[in-house]
Amino acid sequence: MARLIKVGIIGCGGIANGKHMPSLAKVKDCEMVAFCDIIPERAEKAAKEYGTADAKVYADYKELLSDPEIEVVHVCTPNRSHSFITVDALHAGKHVMCEKPMAINSVEAKKMIDAAKETGKKLSIGYQSRFRDDSMFMKKESEDGTFGDIYYAKATALRRRAVPTWGVFLNEYEQGGGPLIDIGTHALDLTLWMMNNYKPKYCVGTTYHKLNKDTNQGNMWGNWDPDKFTVEDSAFGFVVMENGATIVLESAWALNTLDVREAVTSVCGTLAGADMVDGLRINGIRNGRQYVLTPSFKAGGVAFNDGKKGESAADREERMWIEAVRNDTDPVTLPEQAYVVTRILEGIYESSKTGEIYRF
Repeated sequence: MARLIKVGIIGCGGIANGKHMPSLAKVKDCEMVAFCDIIPERAEKAAKEYGTADAKVYADYKELLSDPEIEVVHVCTPNRSHSFITVDALHAGKHVMCEKPMAINSVEAKKMIDAAKETGKKLSIGYQSRFRDDSMFMKKESEDGTFGDIYYAKATALRRRAVPTWGVFLNEYEQGGGPLIDIGTHALDLTLWMMNNYKPKYCVGTTYHKLNKDTNQGNMWGNWDPDKFTVEDSAFGFVVMENGATIVLESAWALNTLDVREAVTSVCGTLAGADMVDGLRINGIRNGRQYVLTPSFKAGGVAFNDGKKGESAADREERMWIEAVRNDTDPVTLPEQAYVVTRILEGIYESSKTGEIYRF
């Protein structure tokens, strides 16, 4: 039996129930022993569904952090509170998995990195798109040099009419933005990870509030309240890296388009390219002929999958995170990488406000 890892959950809303808690429940030798939410009923419900028999419930996260038995904390709160809760948790001696995005701006994100370094505790950010079968296969190809020098990429997170109408998604103060910081962040993280390039030079960006006031909405999750929809409905960015590589970023919750794809990337290198348009497709030239490789993910695992057939991206992310804590290894998603994602998103928002190039 491996060492038992005891986990506390801070924030028992949608992302905790939809991802963190059900996936953690599948991890061997891992227990959720404490739950915190500003709405006590949510924490109580989570404790009954996912907690141990003696799981504790809190309304104040600092009380949860004072429990010495808790080794790991998952921060699943609105974006604005990611930073200060994570910093407090790290200084309380806990390893932290914080839901994406890392923070509402790079200043707050830097505080999180500094706290992790000061305390020696592990910090990871919840970019579960990395843990999909197609993503991990593509990453292995990138590491093996299949693509050569990647100099152009697209990060895409486009919805036609799928504006989240629950929680605080439409609240700019709590979230720091709309689709760019919500789903665009996944696509950008995936792209930088494939490129292994975390040195942006400058960017330009535009954000739009074109459809916020629509009353004829046709939204997937029912009508949104136009008066509460204060964040952008779409945002686009053009990023140039220090080595000259270019990234185009597209994100939208509501856009009149049929090109609907979420949290995907495409890369173009000197030797080959890849996209996720219709499953994973790798293209290149071999023996003077063009080829397209379309790997099948219906069969079970190879090294990156540890042979766990049917494991979801969220399940794999939580398992590998707990294994990193138990084995004292680096998590897959490093906070320094997530920090660069936050910096670029911040640059696109700032460029949209000023109408100028944002230089890093």
